[in-house]
Amino acid sequence: MLLYGASGHARVVKDCVTTSGGEVKAIFDDNPDLIKLDNVPVVGYYDAEHEPKLPLIVSIGDNLVRKKIVSKIKHAFGKGIHKASTISEAAAIGEGTVAMPGSIVNAGAIVGKHCILNSNSIVEHDCELGDFVHISSNVTLCADVIIGEGTHIGAGSTVIPGKQIGKWCVIGAGAVIIQDIPDYSMVVGVPGKIIRTLVKKAV
Repeated sequence: MLLYGASGHARVVKDCVTTSGGEVKAIFDDNPDLIKLDNVPVVGYYDAEHEPKLPLIVSIGDNLVRKKIVSKIKHAFGKGIHKASTISEAAAIGEGTVAMPGSIVNAGAIVGKHCILNSNSIVEHDCELGDFVHISSNVTLCADVIIGEGTHIGAGSTVIPGKQIGKWCVIGAGAVIIQDIPDYSMVVGVPGKIIRTLVKKAV
């Protein structure tokens, strides 16, 4: 496996790969001062000719940055599923997605491409997550929740069953979502309230 991005997030992605029997051979990063991340060599800017047969994961936490980088990658994409995660055989996980230790994805759930399922997050049955979604630590998505592309659900938040959250939203830590949320909303509180509309960013 190859990674793109040598931050602290990459350390966890590396663990997801290695605990499941894989190996991270090298990491691309745009910072020329980086040489190694733990025991893995950092080889500089992305090079489509470097180990072209190995799959790659973009190990960058920011959803929009991750999407921009993915659009430039020529390698096939892999997945990073930690051995301490629980993924139902009846769930679907898209390419480039990582599932951190303790994360749970139950039957019938569909997780898009290049998502982050952080530690101890729960994606209940029949949920649907768009591409580039980030579910933070200790989040609970109850059954039949739909999350749009690029949305970030903050740590410890809960979304009650059957609710829909639009694309490129930010849900603050600890929020409880009891109503549908439109695209580009920032939401905080219990119950969650929209405090502003976010600027649409070009990708």
